Amino acid sequence: MYRRLVCSRYLNRNIAQIVALVIVAIVWAWASIAPAANIESDQQNKNLTKVFRAGAYAIDITPLEFPVLVNGGVRERVANEVHDPLHARCLVLDDSTVQIAIVVVDSCMVPRSLADKAKAMAAKDTGIPSERILISATHTHSAPSLCGCLGTDCDERYASWLPGKIAEGIHNARKNLRPARVGWAVGRDENNVYCRRFLMKPGTARTNLYSDKRGDRAQMNPGHNNANAIRRTGPVDPDVTILSVQTRDGRPLALLGNYSTHYAGAPALSADYFAVFASEIGRLIGAKGDQPRFVGIMSNGTSGDANCSDFKRREHRKYDYLSVGRDVAQAAFEAYKTIKYYDWVPLEMREQRLMLDVRLPTKEEITKAREFMKMFAGRKPRNWEEVYARETVELAKMGPSRELKLQAIRIGDLGIAAIPCEVYGSTGLSIKAASPMQTTMNISLANGCEGYIAPPEQHKLGGYTTWRARTSCLEELAEPKVKATVVGLLVEVAMAHGD
Repeated sequence: MYRRLVCSRYLNRNIAQIVALVIVAIVWAWASIAPAANIESDQQNKNLTKVFRAGAYAIDITPLEFPVLVNGGVRERVANEVHDPLHARCLVLDDSTVQIAIVVVDSCMVPRSLADKAKAMAAKDTGIPSERILISATHTHSAPSLCGCLGTDCDERYASWLPGKIAEGIHNARKNLRPARVGWAVGRDENNVYCRRFLMKPGTARTNLYSDKRGDRAQMNPGHNNANAIRRTGPVDPDVTILSVQTRDGRPLALLGNYSTHYAGAPALSADYFAVFASEIGRLIGAKGDQPRFVGIMSNGTSGDANCSDFKRREHRKYDYLSVGRDVAQAAFEAYKTIKYYDWVPLEMREQRLMLDVRLPTKEEITKAREFMKMFAGRKPRNWEEVYARETVELAKMGPSRELKLQAIRIGDLGIAAIPCEVYGSTGLSIKAASPMQTTMNISLANGCEGYIAPPEQHKLGGYTTWRARTSCLEELAEPKVKATVVGLLVEVAMAHGD
């Protein structure tokens, strides 16, 4: 309750941006009672004739050929070895009428073209419609590059190999379908998620000559003991939301988690804390043996302006990918112990396309960037200025608009919103507050990687996550439009009766 009150106070300062959410809330006023009121009667009526089934599979997607390019940083990196394996963790659910697939890939970002190719292959093989398949990236910064961004190019060899592996994972998860029961709960971990954007004293924030922002007031990661850092620019979401899937006799089959910290940091190649969570939650809940083989999954929530570092502390807080994974798993385990399971729940899934404008550079900006790039011709960019000059030229090759693929899923009283962007904590909290579902998780970087979507008031402050680039190029009103669309989709799946 306290979190929602804080969220409401924060959002009240931005009423003009959430008018669309108010509209869908009016619709919800008479419809929202449906999921909570109907789930018990749904189970009583349906479980006599219908069977809820689930299947999971974690397919190894560690590259077989080296070296590979690694993205996630300003400069391009190359990996020649594996620190820990990478996986595409797949979960297929079936309520006897609807089948859906949820896939979380150990990757920084999965571009829409690659995700769509994997979906088409899986749909042809399994019969699950592509619009009922969700493919997201964990956002580990220690995996092969699947798309060009900032100083890193796409590793084309790995990117061409991956879609078939994802489709194979979905195939195997569907092959593993068996009668199951499901439940969900929400834990909390406030120790590993902090807003990384700070309002700075005038004239002290880092600037970017090749950005479309001027007079920046916000800065990402200002460091400890920075006298110029005034305050954090927004809230974070500390929820650890989980969906637990068990066999009918109570053996763990899969657990899908969701948390809103960016990543922890690990040597390449590595799945980062996401894989640690997957292993640790299995240990905590007592998953043993191969019948079935348990699959732990951690998805990225709304972490666009959050990470594990508390810059209000005088000194660096000690943490690593191992400690973060264990902490989040422990929070999930505490929630796990409270779960009520259902032998049957309705499944619903909706998908909608949204067209948004792209912030393109002017002819003058393009000319200036090209002239500057002559200074480092023949090599990759090495610093912020060089990276963003290159980004200016790359953006000039793109069209004036971008189509986003947005999704919402209903699993009983659990709602899942899927957004192909890096989303701020305030946006995630707003979606949860407006959702008609009893519990809602937001999965970011799902079905594409369309960049950061800063709320309009955050665009005014500037800073890294607003600087125009392939990683942040959508119109300044993208966030409220995306937010309204996914809340509308959540209302739509909530109103469906699963018949």
